[in-house]
Amino acid sequence: MNDIGYAWIQDAVGAPDFLGPQRARLASVTRIERQPDGSLLVPHKLAPEPNLGQQALFALKHEGVNLALLLSAVQRMPPQELAALVQAAPNSLYGRKLGHLWERWHRRRLPGLDGFSVASAYAPLFDPEQYFVGPVQRDARWRIEFNGLGELDFCPVVRKTPALMARVQKDVLGQAQAFAAEVGPALLERAMTWAYLSETEGSFAIEGEAPTHDKATLFAALLRRAHEQRPLTEDLLVELQNAAISNPFDKAAQFRTEQNRLQKDVPGAAGVTYVPPAPELAVELMECLMRLANQRPPTLDALVHAAVVSFAFVFIHPFMDGNGRLSRFLIHHCLGQSGLLPPQFLLPISVAMKKHEADYLKALTAFSKPARGLCQVTWAGDEHYAYEWAADADVWFRCMDLTEAAAFTLDMAEASLDTHMRQEVAFLGIFDRVKRHIDARHDLRGSDLATLIVTIFQNGGTLSINRRKRYADRVQPEVMDAIEAAVQRAMNGQTLNDEAPD
Repeated sequence: MNDIGYAWIQDAVGAPDFLGPQRARLASVTRIERQPDGSLLVPHKLAPEPNLGQQALFALKHEGVNLALLLSAVQRMPPQELAALVQAAPNSLYGRKLGHLWERWHRRRLPGLDGFSVASAYAPLFDPEQYFVGPVQRDARWRIEFNGLGELDFCPVVRKTPALMARVQKDVLGQAQAFAAEVGPALLERAMTWAYLSETEGSFAIEGEAPTHDKATLFAALLRRAHEQRPLTEDLLVELQNAAISNPFDKAAQFRTEQNRLQKDVPGAAGVTYVPPAPELAVELMECLMRLANQRPPTLDALVHAAVVSFAFVFIHPFMDGNGRLSRFLIHHCLGQSGLLPPQFLLPISVAMKKHEADYLKALTAFSKPARGLCQVTWAGDEHYAYEWAADADVWFRCMDLTEAAAFTLDMAEASLDTHMRQEVAFLGIFDRVKRHIDARHDLRGSDLATLIVTIFQNGGTLSINRRKRYADRVQPEVMDAIEAAVQRAMNGQTLNDEAPD
């Protein structure tokens, strides 16, 4: 086998393939070479010894911090072997990281290190140049600074890939503030009315539903609460879950106390596509996630924070129903709590997600697809399912890599502003111009005029024959022609004949 480092550890501990192409392997090269897909080619002369300790040291040095695999490794390392490894090089950064993780995970000192001391300067567990990090917690024994996004019990990981950092640097929230100032309060209020309605419809559409008027009204009201400065608690999430769904039998009273699963339209275990963590672990993880949601690390980008909270929530799946809708609401909640958007400003992110459903599925399955291998499901008929979890399954839920989720969320935030919000404001400008133009020349019902303008705009500037027939009994043909012509000119950036040229 040519795999080394994390790929070797993943195989040794029997974990599903969470690495994908990001693996190191031996090859006929003279030096370590990073490939475009994120893999490493390593010369045979640098191959580490085939044991967990040496493979982990190599991985830490050359591949960064894969926390889940490191925790799986330190759980299996014989303490005496790890003690001997760190004693051989007490100031080695990578040995210190392993010792720190062993003791932090086991909550006791590594035996066999009487009189052990480190003379090196403090070093971070996660390199801030390569990872988004949280507040520093110093371990004086190992001179290591734990700086993950949360505690070791729940520490999601987001890598600072070039693609993700390019998205962060666009400062979508800053652009949103500038956009709000540019359009002015009156037009912004109308655009927000559209945004709340469209976000509601988009979120339901992702779930394959068309909301009734009552459902839409309730969910839009829920979205408006995202700017309320309220910390996430179990009580608040239960309240939001109850407001997000209408079936009284699906309304929760607390986080779930039974095993949940996601299933395709195929009966039995073959149809199960994802198994979220067991109820006890889900409750524990939700306590940690709520702390992270309520205390965004100062150096963590607000949109990345929103992505972490949203996707971690949906992977934990703390309720039996309504998790998807609530996960998207949590994006708005985190942005509302950040104070980086104008009051009541909402980015219609679900609208963008619906239009990019394949990318949404890709972001979800980056974690959920390999995670399916953590649980063996057996079916005994009807609703009789049994779940057998793999050893160390919990570390993958505790240390989920959400890099792809963050990149997708930032893409959707940008699309919701640049495409959907700006298009809506542009349409409102066209609508107002055409309405003034037609009102000055013709007398017809305001509701008819509004509907005709919208219809013509949505049809690319043309009024269909069917629409003409529908309005023939109350709108004269020449008036419909005038409305159509005015919409076409406005869409093409031309002035109407009663407007002063720019």
